[in-house]
Amino acid sequence: MTRATNTNRVTNAPLITAELAADEAGVTTATIRKWVQRGHLRPAGTQGRRRLFRLEDVFAAERTTHLARHHDH
Repeated sequence: MTRATNTNRVTNAPLITAELAADEAGVTTATIRKWVQRGHLRPAGTQGRRRLFRLEDVFAAERTTHLARHHDH
């Protein structure tokens, strides 16, 4: 896997692929896609057809969905 070299113009944060985002959050790429579909996570950019994400956004989505899962129980 290659780390994306793009950076977010607003925050200058490095942007990472869904695969790397999933690895960092300890989830699958399918979960990353689900978070995007459900509005928990927004891509911060693209590289060709690949969506790129800010790591802090991935962790925020993970916290949000984790809290929601535990709140329901």
